[in-house]
Amino acid sequence: MTATRHIAHLDMDAFYASVELLRYPELRGQPVVIGGGRNATPETLADGTRRFKRLREYAGRGVVTTSTYEARALGVFSAMGMMKAAQLAPDAILLPTDFDSYRHYSRLFKEAVATFTTQIENRGIDEIYIDLTDLPGDPAETAARIKQAVRDATALSCSISVAPNKLLAKIGSELDKPDGLTILTPADVPLRIWPLPVRKVNGIGPKANEKLAAIGIEIVGDLARADPEILQARFGRTYSAWLLEVAQGFDERPVVVSSEPKSMSRETTFERDLHARHDRAELSATFTDLCTRVADDLRRKGYEGRTVGIKLRYNDFSTVTRDLTVPFPTADATEIRRAATECLKRVPLERRLRLLGVRVTALLPAGSEVAEPQSVQGELPFAAD
Repeated sequence: MTATRHIAHLDMDAFYASVELLRYPELRGQPVVIGGGRNATPETLADGTRRFKRLREYAGRGVVTTSTYEARALGVFSAMGMMKAAQLAPDAILLPTDFDSYRHYSRLFKEAVATFTTQIENRGIDEIYIDLTDLPGDPAETAARIKQAVRDATALSCSISVAPNKLLAKIGSELDKPDGLTILTPADVPLRIWPLPVRKVNGIGPKANEKLAAIGIEIVGDLARADPEILQARFGRTYSAWLLEVAQGFDERPVVVSSEPKSMSRETTFERDLHARHDRAELSATFTDLCTRVADDLRRKGYEGRTVGIKLRYNDFSTVTRDLTVPFPTADATEIRRAATECLKRVPLERRLRLLGVRVTALLPAGSEVAEPQSVQGELPFAAD
């Protein structure tokens, strides 16, 4: 690297769970799991207190969206099957997801950071990169002020790491969670990065992790000392060269301030398999809701799309997709639903459905073309007797 950069990675702490604890402060300090669906909504009793569902009461095949640190201490993590989680933490509190609320708090924390700089790369609902290089003052002090601004705006904590690049900043934000402030320099790589499992490096996925373990590489320090020829034989020239660079803490990627989305989508996995005929009312309501939410996302972010698509996953886990390009770009829920309905007519609906999704692609900034929506005829094929 040439001039020293100061790149921060900000990661909200247990974001969804923390938002729920704002709503239910009596649950602080308890193991809480988010992802139970609408049937996990707490019951308000006559005396004003609330009765919360327990994880042991869950029946279905959903997955954990997130969990509090107390639940993580019991082995419950995001993307884990709910039934497995119930075995590990049967007495954990179960709550439904509320993505509208999470998006609200996401906007609040990002707006707070934007008062410091516009050099922000959005990485998702709960994390961003921030380029502090050109800001006056000590980067650690700036990061501390950003943390306080986020807390003032949201009443939530975040963890920030400041490092010479995005790679180290991303790793560093996990080192002192929750509410961490971590400063990393190149000299810290052997001390704080090399002892970590290689899976902690963003870009080393489960398959690469297994292949590395097969040749005795389990921590980043092992990777830093690895024979380049052995790595190239296993992973190819490009990926092996990248592995050696990241093991030394090298990363030249810039903070990308603006990026245009390629698509917007919504999907849902059902608690039980649904049939197009027998569960027509439930499927139709869900379908309409997905179209409406995609349209809301498009309008909120200032986009329209030319191509509408659907995604179906059957009970045998096979998946089909269909797309339809409409005459004019749209962000209208009715037009999206009509086009998506046309897509549904092109897929078999005899088998039970596990997942339903709607997406809009070929996005354009709203108003870049004059929209004259055409009526797309046809009723929802869920499914006539």
